[in-house]
Amino acid sequence: MKKKYFGTDGVRGKVGEHPITPDFMLKLGWAVGKVLSRGGHGKVVIGKDTRISGYMFESALEAGLSAAGVDILLLGPIPTPAIAYLTRTLHADAGIVISASHNPFYDNGVKFFSADGMKLADDVELMIEEMLEEPMTTVSSDQLGKAERMDDARGRYIEFCKSTIPSSVSLKGMHIIVDCAHGATYQVAPNVFDEIGARVTTIGVQPDGLNINQDVGSTKPEAMREMVLSQGADVGIGLDGDGDRLIMVDEKGEIVDGDEILFIIAMDRVRRKALKGGVVGTLMTNLGMEIALREEGVEFHRSKVGDRYVMELLKSTESNIGGEGSGHIICLDCISTGDGTISALQVLAAMRGSGKTLYELKSGMTKFPQTLINVAMSRRIDPASDDKINSAVKEVEAELGDNGRVLLRLSGTEPLVRVMVEGREPEQVDMLARKLARVVEKVTSG
Repeated sequence: MKKKYFGTDGVRGKVGEHPITPDFMLKLGWAVGKVLSRGGHGKVVIGKDTRISGYMFESALEAGLSAAGVDILLLGPIPTPAIAYLTRTLHADAGIVISASHNPFYDNGVKFFSADGMKLADDVELMIEEMLEEPMTTVSSDQLGKAERMDDARGRYIEFCKSTIPSSVSLKGMHIIVDCAHGATYQVAPNVFDEIGARVTTIGVQPDGLNINQDVGSTKPEAMREMVLSQGADVGIGLDGDGDRLIMVDEKGEIVDGDEILFIIAMDRVRRKALKGGVVGTLMTNLGMEIALREEGVEFHRSKVGDRYVMELLKSTESNIGGEGSGHIICLDCISTGDGTISALQVLAAMRGSGKTLYELKSGMTKFPQTLINVAMSRRIDPASDDKINSAVKEVEAELGDNGRVLLRLSGTEPLVRVMVEGREPEQVDMLARKLARVVEKVTSG
Protein backbone atom coordinates (compact mmCIF):
# COMPACT_ATOMS: atom_id res chain seq x y z
CA MET A 1 0.00 0.00 0.00
CA LYS A 2 1.37 3.41 -0.99
CA LYS A 3 1.50 6.14 1.64
CA LYS A 4 -0.78 9.11 0.98
CA TYR A 5 0.67 11.74 3.30
CA PHE A 6 4.02 10.57 4.64
CA GLY A 7 7.11 11.27 2.55
CA THR A 8 10.68 10.25 3.29
CA ASP A 9 10.75 12.73 6.18
CA GLY A 10 7.22 12.94 7.57
CA VAL A 11 4.47 15.22 6.30
CA ARG A 12 5.60 18.56 4.86
CA GLY A 13 4.22 21.37 2.71
CA LYS A 14 3.08 24.98 2.53
CA VAL A 15 1.17 26.28 5.55
CA GLY A 16 -2.54 26.56 4.82
CA GLU A 17 -2.48 24.10 1.95
CA HIS A 18 -3.66 20.55 2.60
CA PRO A 19 -2.37 18.68 4.54
CA ILE A 20 -0.49 21.44 6.41
CA THR A 21 -3.66 22.85 7.97
CA PRO A 22 -4.93 23.02 11.57
CA ASP A 23 -7.85 20.66 10.98
CA PHE A 24 -5.59 18.01 9.46
CA MET A 25 -3.09 18.36 12.33
CA LEU A 26 -5.93 17.88 14.82
CA LYS A 27 -6.90 14.61 13.14
CA LEU A 28 -3.24 13.58 12.75
CA GLY A 29 -2.62 14.07 16.45
CA TRP A 30 -5.63 11.90 17.23
CA ALA A 31 -4.56 9.19 14.77
CA VAL A 32 -1.01 9.12 16.16
CA GLY A 33 -2.37 8.89 19.68
CA LYS A 34 -4.61 5.96 18.78
CA VAL A 35 -1.87 4.03 16.98
CA LEU A 36 1.17 4.69 19.17
CA SER A 37 -0.46 4.49 22.58
CA ARG A 38 -1.81 1.04 21.63
CA GLY A 39 -5.12 1.86 23.24
CA GLY A 40 -3.53 2.70 26.59
CA HIS A 41 -2.98 6.04 28.31
CA GLY A 42 0.25 6.89 26.50
CA LYS A 43 2.65 9.83 26.58
CA VAL A 44 3.94 11.87 23.61
CA VAL A 45 6.47 14.73 23.57
CA ILE A 46 6.09 17.63 21.13
CA GLY A 47 8.85 20.03 20.10
CA LYS A 48 9.10 22.60 17.33
CA ASP A 49 11.38 25.03 15.55
CA THR A 50 10.83 28.81 15.52
CA ARG A 51 8.30 29.18 12.68
CA ILE A 52 5.29 31.31 13.54
CA SER A 53 2.96 28.49 12.42
CA GLY A 54 4.48 26.15 15.01
CA TYR A 55 2.23 27.56 17.72
CA MET A 56 -0.89 26.84 15.69
CA PHE A 57 0.10 23.27 14.84
CA GLU A 58 1.33 22.55 18.36
CA SER A 59 -2.12 23.43 19.72
CA ALA A 60 -3.91 21.36 17.08
CA LEU A 61 -1.73 18.27 17.66
CA GLU A 62 -2.12 18.68 21.42
CA ALA A 63 -5.92 18.72 21.12
CA GLY A 64 -5.96 15.63 18.91
CA LEU A 65 -3.68 13.67 21.21
CA SER A 66 -5.73 14.66 24.25
CA ALA A 67 -8.92 13.49 22.51
CA ALA A 68 -7.23 10.12 21.98
CA GLY A 69 -6.45 9.89 25.69
CA VAL A 70 -2.72 10.60 25.41
CA ASP A 71 -0.70 12.83 27.75
CA ILE A 72 1.49 15.49 26.16
CA LEU A 73 4.81 17.02 27.20
CA LEU A 74 5.43 20.32 25.40
CA LEU A 75 9.14 21.01 24.89
CA GLY A 76 8.86 24.35 23.08
CA PRO A 77 11.44 25.45 20.48
CA ILE A 78 14.16 22.81 20.58
CA PRO A 79 16.32 20.99 17.98
CA THR A 80 14.91 17.95 16.23
CA PRO A 81 17.60 15.60 17.62
CA ALA A 82 16.81 16.82 21.14
CA ILE A 83 13.26 15.58 20.64
CA ALA A 84 14.60 12.17 19.60
CA TYR A 85 16.81 12.07 22.70
CA LEU A 86 14.06 13.16 25.10
CA THR A 87 11.53 10.77 23.58
CA ARG A 88 13.83 7.91 24.50
CA THR A 89 15.02 9.12 27.91
CA LEU A 90 11.54 10.15 29.08
CA HIS A 91 10.16 6.74 27.99
CA ALA A 92 7.53 8.39 25.82
CA ASP A 93 5.55 6.40 23.27
CA ALA A 94 6.52 8.85 20.53
CA GLY A 95 8.10 12.20 19.79
CA ILE A 96 6.58 14.76 17.43
CA VAL A 97 8.66 17.37 15.61
CA ILE A 98 6.94 20.43 14.11
CA SER A 99 9.43 21.69 11.54
CA ALA A 100 10.22 22.05 7.87
CA SER A 101 13.97 21.87 8.51
CA HIS A 102 15.89 24.09 6.08
CA ASN A 103 12.77 25.29 4.19
CA PRO A 104 11.47 28.90 4.38
CA PHE A 105 9.09 30.00 7.17
CA TYR A 106 5.94 29.61 5.05
CA ASP A 107 6.48 25.84 4.92
CA ASN A 108 6.02 23.54 7.86
CA GLY A 109 5.69 19.85 8.57
CA VAL A 110 5.50 17.10 11.13
CA LYS A 111 7.73 14.10 11.64
CA PHE A 112 7.79 11.47 14.30
CA PHE A 113 10.18 9.47 16.43
CA SER A 114 9.36 6.09 17.89
CA ALA A 115 9.95 5.24 21.57
CA ASP A 116 13.59 4.37 20.84
CA GLY A 117 14.30 7.78 19.25
CA MET A 118 14.33 6.42 15.70
CA LYS A 119 12.15 7.44 12.77
CA LEU A 120 8.89 5.56 12.46
CA ALA A 121 8.84 2.36 10.43
CA ASP A 122 6.85 2.37 7.17
CA ASP A 123 4.23 -0.02 8.56
CA VAL A 124 3.54 2.29 11.52
CA GLU A 125 3.14 5.28 9.18
CA LEU A 126 0.68 3.23 7.14
CA MET A 127 -1.28 2.39 10.30
CA ILE A 128 -1.50 6.11 11.12
CA GLU A 129 -2.74 6.88 7.59
CA GLU A 130 -5.38 4.14 7.91
CA MET A 131 -6.51 5.63 11.22
CA LEU A 132 -6.86 9.04 9.53
CA GLU A 133 -9.65 7.52 7.42
CA GLU A 134 -11.64 6.61 10.55
CA PRO A 135 -14.14 9.03 12.14
CA MET A 136 -12.57 10.96 15.00
CA THR A 137 -13.90 10.13 18.44
CA THR A 138 -13.10 11.49 21.89
CA VAL A 139 -12.43 9.42 24.98
CA SER A 140 -14.54 10.05 28.08
CA SER A 141 -13.68 13.19 30.02
CA ASP A 142 -11.94 11.30 32.82
CA GLN A 143 -9.65 9.67 30.22
CA LEU A 144 -8.60 12.83 28.31
CA GLY A 145 -4.88 13.37 27.96
CA LYS A 146 -3.21 16.05 30.07
CA ALA A 147 -0.68 18.55 28.73
CA GLU A 148 2.22 20.18 30.55
CA ARG A 149 5.28 22.18 29.58
CA MET A 150 8.71 20.76 30.35
CA ASP A 151 10.87 23.59 31.68
CA ASP A 152 14.23 21.81 31.78
CA ALA A 153 14.19 20.21 28.30
CA ARG A 154 16.92 22.46 26.90
CA GLY A 155 19.13 22.02 29.95
CA ARG A 156 18.89 18.24 29.74
CA TYR A 157 19.82 18.28 26.09
CA ILE A 158 22.76 20.67 26.60
CA GLU A 159 24.23 18.32 29.22
CA PHE A 160 23.70 15.36 26.91
CA CYS A 161 25.48 17.09 24.02
CA LYS A 162 28.47 17.83 26.23
CA SER A 163 28.61 14.19 27.32
CA THR A 164 29.24 12.99 23.74
CA ILE A 165 32.90 14.05 23.84
CA PRO A 166 35.47 13.11 26.53
CA SER A 167 35.25 15.28 29.65
CA SER A 168 38.97 15.95 29.26
CA VAL A 169 38.36 17.90 26.04
CA SER A 170 38.31 21.67 26.53
CA LEU A 171 37.67 24.28 23.87
CA LYS A 172 39.45 26.97 25.87
CA GLY A 173 41.34 29.34 23.62
CA MET A 174 39.19 28.47 20.58
CA HIS A 175 37.09 31.18 18.91
CA ILE A 176 33.96 29.77 17.25
CA ILE A 177 31.34 31.45 15.07
CA VAL A 178 28.00 29.71 15.60
CA ASP A 179 25.18 30.32 13.08
CA CYS A 180 21.83 29.04 14.36
CA ALA A 181 19.76 30.06 11.30
CA HIS A 182 17.26 31.87 13.58
CA GLY A 183 16.05 28.34 14.25
CA ALA A 184 15.61 25.71 16.91
CA THR A 185 19.22 25.68 18.14
CA TYR A 186 19.38 29.37 19.07
CA GLN A 187 18.99 28.73 22.81
CA VAL A 188 21.06 25.54 22.86
CA ALA A 189 24.09 25.40 20.56
CA PRO A 190 25.88 28.59 21.73
CA ASN A 191 25.56 27.43 25.34
CA VAL A 192 26.99 23.99 24.54
CA PHE A 193 30.20 25.39 23.05
CA ASP A 194 30.46 28.15 25.64
CA GLU A 195 30.20 25.71 28.54
CA ILE A 196 33.08 23.63 27.13
CA GLY A 197 35.28 26.72 27.15
CA ALA A 198 35.08 28.25 23.68
CA ARG A 199 34.72 31.94 22.94
CA VAL A 200 31.47 32.03 20.99
CA THR A 201 30.26 34.67 18.54
CA THR A 202 26.72 34.09 17.29
CA ILE A 203 24.74 34.68 14.11
CA GLY A 204 21.09 33.83 13.53
CA VAL A 205 19.95 33.85 17.17
CA GLN A 206 17.10 36.37 16.90
CA PRO A 207 14.13 34.41 15.54
CA ASP A 208 10.94 36.35 14.89
CA GLY A 209 8.87 33.52 13.45
CA LEU A 210 9.48 34.67 9.87
CA ASN A 211 13.28 34.74 9.45
CA ILE A 212 14.20 31.08 9.96
CA ASN A 213 16.90 30.04 7.40
CA GLN A 214 16.75 33.50 5.81
CA ASP A 215 20.25 34.25 4.44
CA VAL A 216 21.83 32.32 7.33
CA GLY A 217 22.45 28.77 8.48
CA SER A 218 23.90 25.68 6.84
CA THR A 219 22.25 26.40 3.48
CA LYS A 220 23.52 30.02 3.39
CA PRO A 221 26.98 29.93 5.01
CA GLU A 222 28.34 33.11 3.43
CA ALA A 223 27.63 35.38 6.44
CA MET A 224 29.33 32.87 8.72
CA ARG A 225 32.28 32.60 6.35
CA GLU A 226 32.73 36.37 6.26
CA MET A 227 32.65 36.58 10.06
CA VAL A 228 35.21 33.77 10.44
CA LEU A 229 37.59 35.70 8.20
CA SER A 230 36.91 39.18 9.62
CA GLN A 231 37.29 38.02 13.22
CA GLY A 232 40.11 35.55 12.65
CA ALA A 233 38.05 32.76 14.20
CA ASP A 234 39.23 29.15 14.35
CA VAL A 235 36.04 27.65 12.93
CA GLY A 236 32.48 28.42 11.85
CA ILE A 237 29.55 26.15 12.71
CA GLY A 238 26.44 26.51 10.56
CA LEU A 239 23.24 24.72 11.60
CA ASP A 240 19.92 24.53 9.80
CA GLY A 241 16.49 25.53 11.05
CA ASP A 242 15.78 22.40 13.05
CA GLY A 243 19.38 21.63 14.02
CA ASP A 244 19.95 18.26 12.39
CA ARG A 245 22.39 19.47 9.67
CA LEU A 246 25.86 20.95 9.89
CA ILE A 247 28.11 22.83 7.48
CA MET A 248 31.39 24.27 8.74
CA VAL A 249 33.94 26.90 7.71
CA ASP A 250 37.65 26.42 8.38
CA GLU A 251 40.13 29.07 9.51
CA LYS A 252 40.98 29.92 5.88
CA GLY A 253 37.33 30.68 5.12
CA GLU A 254 36.78 27.52 3.08
CA ILE A 255 33.45 25.68 3.31
CA VAL A 256 33.65 22.22 4.89
CA ASP A 257 30.69 20.16 3.64
CA GLY A 258 29.02 17.04 4.98
CA ASP A 259 31.33 14.64 3.14
CA GLU A 260 34.41 16.29 4.64
CA ILE A 261 32.83 16.45 8.11
CA LEU A 262 31.97 12.75 7.89
CA PHE A 263 35.54 11.94 6.85
CA ILE A 264 37.02 13.94 9.76
CA ILE A 265 34.75 12.25 12.31
CA ALA A 266 35.45 8.80 10.86
CA MET A 267 39.23 9.30 10.89
CA ASP A 268 39.12 10.52 14.47
CA ARG A 269 37.24 7.34 15.38
CA VAL A 270 39.99 5.36 13.59
CA ARG A 271 42.66 7.28 15.54
CA ARG A 272 40.91 6.44 18.82
CA LYS A 273 40.15 2.86 17.70
CA ALA A 274 36.45 3.63 18.16
CA LEU A 275 35.14 3.08 14.62
CA LYS A 276 32.61 0.29 14.45
CA GLY A 277 32.06 -1.40 11.08
CA GLY A 278 32.63 0.91 8.13
CA VAL A 279 31.41 4.34 7.06
CA VAL A 280 28.07 4.86 5.31
CA GLY A 281 27.53 7.54 2.67
CA THR A 282 25.12 7.81 -0.24
CA LEU A 283 25.20 7.47 -4.01
CA MET A 284 26.09 11.19 -4.10
CA THR A 285 29.00 11.02 -1.64
CA ASN A 286 32.19 12.35 -3.20
CA LEU A 287 34.47 9.65 -4.60
CA GLY A 288 37.43 11.39 -2.97
CA MET A 289 36.17 10.34 0.45
CA GLU A 290 35.71 6.73 -0.60
CA ILE A 291 39.28 6.60 -1.92
CA ALA A 292 40.73 8.34 1.16
CA LEU A 293 38.94 5.91 3.48
CA ARG A 294 40.02 2.93 1.40
CA GLU A 295 43.65 4.04 1.69
CA GLU A 296 43.20 4.00 5.48
CA GLY A 297 41.72 0.50 5.37
CA VAL A 298 38.19 1.69 6.17
CA GLU A 299 35.26 0.04 4.40
CA PHE A 300 32.80 2.41 2.72
CA HIS A 301 29.13 1.68 1.94
CA ARG A 302 26.75 3.68 -0.29
CA SER A 303 23.02 3.93 0.41
CA LYS A 304 20.26 5.57 -1.59
CA VAL A 305 19.99 9.35 -1.05
CA GLY A 306 18.17 10.22 2.17
CA ASP A 307 18.99 9.92 5.86
CA ARG A 308 16.39 7.16 6.27
CA TYR A 309 18.41 4.98 3.89
CA VAL A 310 21.69 5.92 5.54
CA MET A 311 20.23 4.74 8.83
CA GLU A 312 19.04 1.45 7.32
CA LEU A 313 22.52 0.72 5.95
CA LEU A 314 24.19 1.70 9.23
CA LYS A 315 22.09 -0.91 10.98
CA SER A 316 22.54 -3.65 8.37
CA THR A 317 26.34 -3.16 8.24
CA GLU A 318 26.60 -2.71 12.02
CA SER A 319 28.39 0.61 11.50
CA ASN A 320 28.16 3.69 13.68
CA ILE A 321 29.09 6.65 11.43
CA GLY A 322 27.26 7.81 8.30
CA GLY A 323 25.94 10.88 6.54
CA GLU A 324 25.33 12.99 3.46
CA GLY A 325 27.05 15.89 1.73
CA SER A 326 24.21 18.16 2.88
CA GLY A 327 25.61 17.90 6.40
CA HIS A 328 23.16 15.41 7.86
CA ILE A 329 25.62 13.32 9.91
CA ILE A 330 24.57 10.36 12.05
CA CYS A 331 26.86 9.30 14.91
CA LEU A 332 25.03 6.26 16.23
CA ASP A 333 27.54 5.88 19.04
CA CYS A 334 26.22 9.22 20.36
CA ILE A 335 22.58 9.63 19.33
CA SER A 336 19.88 7.89 17.30
CA THR A 337 19.50 10.52 14.56
CA GLY A 338 21.37 13.28 12.73
CA ASP A 339 22.50 16.08 15.06
CA GLY A 340 24.34 19.20 13.89
CA THR A 341 25.50 20.30 17.34
CA ILE A 342 26.81 16.88 18.33
CA SER A 343 28.50 16.41 14.93
CA ALA A 344 30.24 19.77 15.39
CA LEU A 345 31.42 18.66 18.83
CA GLN A 346 32.94 15.51 17.31
CA VAL A 347 34.89 17.65 14.82
CA LEU A 348 36.08 20.05 17.54
CA ALA A 349 37.17 17.11 19.68
CA ALA A 350 39.07 15.72 16.66
CA MET A 351 40.84 19.07 16.29
CA ARG A 352 41.83 19.06 19.94
CA GLY A 353 42.82 15.40 19.95
CA SER A 354 44.99 15.65 16.83
CA GLY A 355 46.38 19.14 17.45
CA LYS A 356 45.39 20.04 13.87
CA THR A 357 43.29 22.86 12.43
CA LEU A 358 40.05 22.18 10.61
CA TYR A 359 41.75 22.96 7.30
CA GLU A 360 44.47 20.41 8.04
CA LEU A 361 41.95 17.73 9.02
CA LYS A 362 39.80 18.15 5.92
CA SER A 363 42.93 18.03 3.74
CA GLY A 364 43.16 14.33 4.52
CA MET A 365 40.76 13.79 1.62
CA THR A 366 40.80 15.41 -1.81
CA LYS A 367 37.35 16.09 -3.24
CA PHE A 368 36.85 15.06 -6.85
CA PRO A 369 35.18 17.53 -9.23
CA GLN A 370 31.54 16.65 -9.89
CA THR A 371 29.20 17.83 -12.64
CA LEU A 372 25.47 17.30 -12.12
CA ILE A 373 23.03 17.95 -14.97
CA ASN A 374 19.25 17.63 -14.63
CA VAL A 375 17.71 16.32 -17.84
CA ALA A 376 13.97 16.90 -18.26
CA MET A 377 11.99 13.90 -19.57
CA SER A 378 8.99 14.23 -21.84
CA ARG A 379 8.39 10.51 -21.31
CA ARG A 380 9.38 8.81 -18.07
CA ILE A 381 11.71 5.84 -18.47
CA ASP A 382 14.19 4.01 -16.31
CA PRO A 383 17.57 5.02 -17.79
CA ALA A 384 19.11 1.76 -16.59
CA SER A 385 16.81 -0.19 -18.93
CA ASP A 386 17.76 1.61 -22.14
CA ASP A 387 20.51 0.10 -24.32
CA LYS A 388 21.65 3.42 -25.85
CA ILE A 389 22.01 5.04 -22.43
CA ASN A 390 23.78 1.99 -21.01
CA SER A 391 26.20 1.99 -23.93
CA ALA A 392 26.95 5.70 -23.43
CA VAL A 393 27.50 5.14 -19.69
CA LYS A 394 29.98 2.34 -20.39
CA GLU A 395 31.91 4.58 -22.78
CA VAL A 396 32.16 7.34 -20.17
CA GLU A 397 33.16 4.86 -17.45
CA ALA A 398 35.87 3.42 -19.71
CA GLU A 399 37.26 6.90 -20.32
CA LEU A 400 37.30 7.68 -16.59
CA GLY A 401 38.82 4.33 -15.60
CA ASP A 402 39.41 3.92 -11.86
CA ASN A 403 39.57 7.67 -11.37
CA GLY A 404 35.89 8.48 -11.66
CA ARG A 405 32.32 7.27 -11.71
CA VAL A 406 28.93 7.86 -13.33
CA LEU A 407 25.54 8.04 -11.66
CA LEU A 408 22.13 8.31 -13.34
CA ARG A 409 19.28 8.82 -10.90
CA LEU A 410 15.58 9.41 -11.44
CA SER A 411 14.16 12.30 -9.41
CA GLY A 412 11.55 11.14 -6.94
CA THR A 413 9.52 14.35 -7.24
CA GLU A 414 10.04 15.70 -10.77
CA PRO A 415 10.22 14.26 -14.34
CA LEU A 416 14.01 14.50 -14.34
CA VAL A 417 17.04 12.27 -14.76
CA ARG A 418 19.99 13.47 -12.70
CA VAL A 419 23.21 12.85 -14.65
CA MET A 420 26.30 12.99 -12.46
CA VAL A 421 29.89 12.44 -13.56
CA GLU A 422 32.81 12.58 -11.16
CA GLY A 423 36.54 12.36 -11.79
CA ARG A 424 39.96 13.87 -11.15
CA GLU A 425 40.02 16.38 -14.04
CA PRO A 426 37.27 19.05 -13.98
CA GLU A 427 37.39 19.74 -17.73
CA GLN A 428 37.06 16.07 -18.59
CA VAL A 429 34.27 15.59 -16.04
CA ASP A 430 32.27 18.51 -17.42
CA MET A 431 32.72 17.37 -21.02
CA LEU A 432 31.70 13.77 -20.29
CA ALA A 433 28.66 14.84 -18.24
CA ARG A 434 27.39 17.02 -21.08
CA LYS A 435 28.01 14.24 -23.59
CA LEU A 436 26.05 11.73 -21.50
CA ALA A 437 23.27 14.23 -20.78
CA ARG A 438 22.75 14.72 -24.53
CA VAL A 439 22.25 10.98 -25.00
CA VAL A 440 19.79 10.81 -22.10
CA GLU A 441 17.90 13.85 -23.43
CA LYS A 442 17.62 12.35 -26.91
CA VAL A 443 16.32 9.01 -25.62
CA THR A 444 13.84 10.47 -23.11
CA SER A 445 12.45 13.06 -25.54
CA GLY A 446 11.47 10.41 -28.07
